Amino acid sequence: MVMVPKANSDVRLRVPAFMFTSMLSIVVLLVFSGCRKSTPTVEVASESPEDAATAVVTTTKAYEVSADQLLASRLPRDRASEGWIRLFDGYTMFGWEIIGKANWEVKDETIVVSGGESSLLCTSMPWQDFELQLQYQSAADADSGVLVRTPIDPNNPSEDCYEINLADGDSDYPTGSLNGRQKSDLSGGELSDGWRTLSIRADQATVTVTIDDVEVCRYEDPSPLPGGRIGLQYLTGETKFRDIQLRPLGLESLLDESLSQWTTYPDMPGSFSMTDDGEMHVEGGRTQLETKESYDDFVLLAEYRLAEPEMNSGIFFRCIPGDEMMGYECQLSNQIKDANPLTPADHGTGGFFKRQEARIVAGNPEGYSSVVLLAKGPMMAAWVEGIQVSNWFDDRKPDENPRRGLRTKAGTIMIQGHDPTTDAWIRQLKVANLK
Repeated sequence: MVMVPKANSDVRLRVPAFMFTSMLSIVVLLVFSGCRKSTPTVEVASESPEDAATAVVTTTKAYEVSADQLLASRLPRDRASEGWIRLFDGYTMFGWEIIGKANWEVKDETIVVSGGESSLLCTSMPWQDFELQLQYQSAADADSGVLVRTPIDPNNPSEDCYEINLADGDSDYPTGSLNGRQKSDLSGGELSDGWRTLSIRADQATVTVTIDDVEVCRYEDPSPLPGGRIGLQYLTGETKFRDIQLRPLGLESLLDESLSQWTTYPDMPGSFSMTDDGEMHVEGGRTQLETKESYDDFVLLAEYRLAEPEMNSGIFFRCIPGDEMMGYECQLSNQIKDANPLTPADHGTGGFFKRQEARIVAGNPEGYSSVVLLAKGPMMAAWVEGIQVSNWFDDRKPDENPRRGLRTKAGTIMIQGHDPTTDAWIRQLKVANLK
């Protein structure tokens, strides 16, 4: 675990309660990169890039979080290695967008909403096949829900999303139901009056809902929806959400003992080799390993280890096939400035090189760390040891080369050998295409 010296323990990152990934990206970058003074409440109007007709108008607070708090929110090593991430870090709404006017706020490591107009709190990134786990608590008069595979402005839950109802009162679709699609069956057990655990598994055509370890609904969709946002809904009453975690499903390994899914470049210095334990060793000079397949929208899970904090490597994606690392780069670097994890020395693991620094360096300098990388069109985000560290929208003009502009076209994935000092290990590298 990265420790923060006492001298830096009062350094705090102030984070707005939402993060728009479109026209506000420059403003957000400024907030994350240098703000150390109190950030006032702001009123913002914006439009989501894929739903430009839907104006997002809301008044939000700014939240601050320390390096100690964020690092303490990292998931246990074994859970992170399985691909689990936190959608909510417990202190800020980094990675979320507020749609509509409701009083979403963070209190005691919990997202709370109790008044205002009908509203959604949506993840900034879309997800397709996954397992979602969270805890919720709702008042007796509350009408809320969790929406999965949803657009940012759903119109009909029976057609354009899967809405898992949270409504214990007189509802046509009681808690655990898929609104407009299938009612839940709570006969398997009683629901508690306090915090409840909700699990939603969206796996291709099957959506399964479990509450307090009891399966209450299983729905088979004859026309499965593509990937979409995850949304927390407010209609009436007070509802609370906490410990929101997700694990992507359907990932397939790119590693085998002969690196059969990769193209090597023996004329470049440096080397890639596989150990008997299934680990890939990257060492030596500047070199690259390139997938034979191309990927446009995808989710990727990797586990990496660097021999020294000063070393770095990278995961390049949407690369121009056959060229020399001409792609977006998700950095692998544990190096920090001034002993402060909030100030990466070289963008930090999960940061996008020369585009957006990681908001915190969350990798473990003494062992393996997990990286979950998601790319969907111009939207990109990464999580390290379960904590979201980046959230970037590429608003540049389209270009064949991602170093010069936006590339949504499929390209290869490359692993980088950075320089003669490189000594990196990767023991897990899995990917799944997104629709």
